Amino acid sequence: MQTVMVRGVTLGAGRPKIIVPIVERTEEAILAEARSFAALPLDMAEWRVDWFDGAAEPDRVAHCLSALRAALGDTPLLATFRTAKEGGEGDIAPADYAALCKAMAATGCVDLIDVEAFSGDAIVQDILSFAHRRGVKVVGSSHNFQETPPREELVARLRQIQAMGADVPKLAVMPRNRRDVLALLSATEEMVRCYADRPIITMSMGGDGVISRLCGQVFGSAATFGCAARSSAPGQMEVRQLDTVLRLLEQAL
Repeated sequence: MQTVMVRGVTLGAGRPKIIVPIVERTEEAILAEARSFAALPLDMAEWRVDWFDGAAEPDRVAHCLSALRAALGDTPLLATFRTAKEGGEGDIAPADYAALCKAMAATGCVDLIDVEAFSGDAIVQDILSFAHRRGVKVVGSSHNFQETPPREELVARLRQIQAMGADVPKLAVMPRNRRDVLALLSATEEMVRCYADRPIITMSMGGDGVISRLCGQVFGSAATFGCAARSSAPGQMEVRQLDTVLRLLEQAL
């Protein structure tokens, strides 16, 4: 399996990397949180652009990205606009979504962008091609906040995202019971063992799914999300506690 490296952080080797989201409305609050990350045990920051009160204004997004890049120093930055249909805050037309993703990639301030992989083949390929020409990695994501599909479908979706050319396929699902969590973990293990040629990120959300955010080194998820001031999805642990658990598991393994 090939690894993905951004600013010295390697996805796909060693323990799962910790990604901490920034979920704030104003540029001032976004930058204040970013500056606090210097004291936290994280590997990468994610800016959830859909929460930003200037998300509909490309100039404000670009300005905030520039300031955010300076505030984060060498910490890798993943930029994400999560649409409402996949659990985010933003309603946006497909053409505007593509334009925003490409504009963020063009700033030179982001290391990765999140692209919702089932937004339409033409749109996804357009963003992927543009981002790769700019040297920006792509996390191809799929989120289901209602349920956990069968294991076979989970594997199929991960394989589809990989075939699209995303650098890091990502899958997040909501469990209705603990069997659903086992289905997600089993799909992760099968994908890594049989099909993956690059790092993948998977998680089962909510309280029942917390265990899936901790055991990536066993089942194959290359990264996990922990929260600082505010979580971006149900089931995220506080980043310091997450780091402690991951280090203990790494030592035991």
